[in-house]
Amino acid sequence: MTDNKGAKAPVLDAITVAKKYRISTEDAKAILAEHGDDAKAVHKAARRIAS
Repeated sequence: MTDNKGAKAPVLDAITVAKKYRISTEDAKAILAEHGDDAKAVHKAARRIAS
């Protein structure tokens, strides 16, 4: 059996990021292309664009 004590990390995709931060999907795609799977960096960049 596997030991799944931790929560599974949410999958980052452009639509989810765009809706969460109310930015365009094009901006979200650019952020994801630049930062990849680094969720902390993606959210930080999205917050910058949203403000």
